[in-house]
Amino acid sequence: MALGTRRGGDPPPGACGGAQRLPYARLSVFYLFYFASLGALIPYWGPYLQGLGLGPEQIGQLMASIMATKVVAPYVWGWIVDHRGGRLRVIRITSFAAAAVFAAALVVKDYWGMLGVLVLFSLFWNAVLPQFEATTLNHLGADSHRYARIRLWGSVGFILSVTALAPVLERIGLEALPGILLGLLTAIALSTLLVRDRPAATPSPAHAGLSAVLRRPAVWSLLLACFLAQASHGPYYAFFTIYLGDHGYSAGAIGAIWALGVVAEIVLFWFMHRLLLRFPAGQLLKVAVAVTGLRWWLIGAQVDQLALLLVAQLLHAASFGLLHASAIHLVHGLFPGRLQGRGQALYSSLSFGLGGAVGSLISGHVWTRLGSQWIFYLAALLALAGFLAAWGGLG
Repeated sequence: MALGTRRGGDPPPGACGGAQRLPYARLSVFYLFYFASLGALIPYWGPYLQGLGLGPEQIGQLMASIMATKVVAPYVWGWIVDHRGGRLRVIRITSFAAAAVFAAALVVKDYWGMLGVLVLFSLFWNAVLPQFEATTLNHLGADSHRYARIRLWGSVGFILSVTALAPVLERIGLEALPGILLGLLTAIALSTLLVRDRPAATPSPAHAGLSAVLRRPAVWSLLLACFLAQASHGPYYAFFTIYLGDHGYSAGAIGAIWALGVVAEIVLFWFMHRLLLRFPAGQLLKVAVAVTGLRWWLIGAQVDQLALLLVAQLLHAASFGLLHASAIHLVHGLFPGRLQGRGQALYSSLSFGLGGAVGSLISGHVWTRLGSQWIFYLAALLALAGFLAAWGGLG
């Protein structure tokens, strides 16, 4: 990874003609640590909570609380940035605050205490990524299709975290997880000190207020499709590790299965800029949501068939990589100029936030009443609804 070539500062807005002129390494380091923290949180936090004696419904509620704050936090912080400026200052403040609050998880073990810690922590933590996405896209300027080449380092961080932690936690125990997460959150905060801010390359047109943008049918079709697609991921993020463990997979095998999905995602991100130059982003998003539904059905119906389970994990390239990269590209085009912060925040709030919370919350209740496989059949139905929403409004 090569650092930016200009001495004394980054290239001016709109001058991002190639990756060699970007602060590529400095942007990528943030994604590396941010998604390494997700690689520790998503697969292993559910089993950690289970080890504290909590049941499926409580685990679903706690995982949903992390995602539910995304409904509010990204948009509130995005509004502050778009009206007051100082995007990078907000990124740094919220990053350090998230790490400071999460330190309480080292000592809190009960349900209500953990709920309070996770809600307060995620009010800060969920503000960080949407604003950093806007910063990255502003650095890219006219080369926004190259976003995936930077974002793939987040996938590298996720896979390194998942694969390294599986044997470590098996040997020393899940009780070490909060301390590991705190270290990664601190690294995220420190990585924000490496990056400089960058205003939008082009200002908003005079008529491009948020209310005018939100009146466009394509915007709500995109947001609804992303909400339903991310709701379908709720069972996967909250319960996939527990689900595989209940079906006889070892901790090492589970870590490898998670990692396989992220390897597929990395490959997709590497070639994503070519896909965006060849196909409309709306068409790519439709394909991604359709494949997502197939993936959840395979996990629900064929979990004991290792070959088919591995096929389902390879489909993570579409259900996350293709879906997210095409959605980011669409949001960047639909929310111009000074609306970038709120556009990315709205996408994050309604999809990863509200969608993820609804999916996690429902899946905990479905698991308790109908059984574990049914949470993935539910996920497949949610993805189908997301495909229909995208089909109706995206070109």
